[in-house]
Amino acid sequence: MPTFVIVSPNLMNVGLFIPCYVDQFYPQVGIASLQLLQKLGVSVTYPAQQTCCGQPMANAGCERDSVGVYDHFVNTFADFDYVVAPSASCVYHVRKHFDIIDQTPAVQHVRERTYDLVQFITEVLKVEQIEAHFPHRVGLHLSCHGQRGLRMATDSELTPVRDGQMRRLLTGVDGLELVDLDRYDECCGFGGLFCVSEAAVSARMGQDRVADHVRNGAEVITGGDVSCLMHLEGIVRRKNLPIRVLHIAEILNG
Repeated sequence: MPTFVIVSPNLMNVGLFIPCYVDQFYPQVGIASLQLLQKLGVSVTYPAQQTCCGQPMANAGCERDSVGVYDHFVNTFADFDYVVAPSASCVYHVRKHFDIIDQTPAVQHVRERTYDLVQFITEVLKVEQIEAHFPHRVGLHLSCHGQRGLRMATDSELTPVRDGQMRRLLTGVDGLELVDLDRYDECCGFGGLFCVSEAAVSARMGQDRVADHVRNGAEVITGGDVSCLMHLEGIVRRKNLPIRVLHIAEILNG
C-alpha cells in the first residue's frame, strides 16, 4: 500500500497513528491533528498500512490474540523518530501493554517514542502556546488514560491544583474561556467494553459528566480521547442539548 508523506521544514520524522474509531467515525480529528503538526513545522508521514494498536482485543480479555497486531504496529512505526496519535488511550496501551511481546530494540523504541498529540506538542516540541482563535466557553474532559496513565494532568487524589498540558494550551487560545467544572477529573464512564458490559452504569456516569459541563455553562466539551468524547456526544445528542463536542486538535487547529 502507498505511504503519504507531508513535507515540512522540521527534520524530525514523525509517524502519525490514527486510531480505528477516529478513522471510521471522526476523520476530521485525524485531519486536524495532521494540519496542527504541519503548522508546528513537523515532517509527518501517514503509513497507509497501519491498522490498530490492539487495545479493543486486549480489553476483551484476548490480549494474547492481539500479539500479531502489536507486531504489525511495531513494524509499521519502528523507523520513525516519534509516533504521535490523537488518543491518550491508544498511546497508553502501546507504552504499557506491549510488554507482552519480545522486547527487541524496535519494540522498545516504539514504546518509548509513542506520544499523545498534546503530550508531544508540550513535552517534545516544547510549545507553550498555539496561535488559535475560539470564542467559546469550553469544558475540558480529562480522560483516565491521559490524566492518570500518562500523567498529563493533576488529579484530585494527589492535589486540589487543577493543571495539565491540555489546560495550559487551551488557556492560551484567543477568545476561549475555560469553565471550571465541579468535578474536573471525574470519569465519563466509557471505559471501552465497560460501556457494553455495564451499560446502565456507564450511561449514568456519562450523564453526570455532561450535566457538570452544562451546569457550569460550557458551550463546548473538549478532550484528548475521541472514545470518551464519542460517549459524551451520544448523551448530548439523545438529550438534544445545546452543546458541541470537539477534540482538542480541532480547537487548536482553528
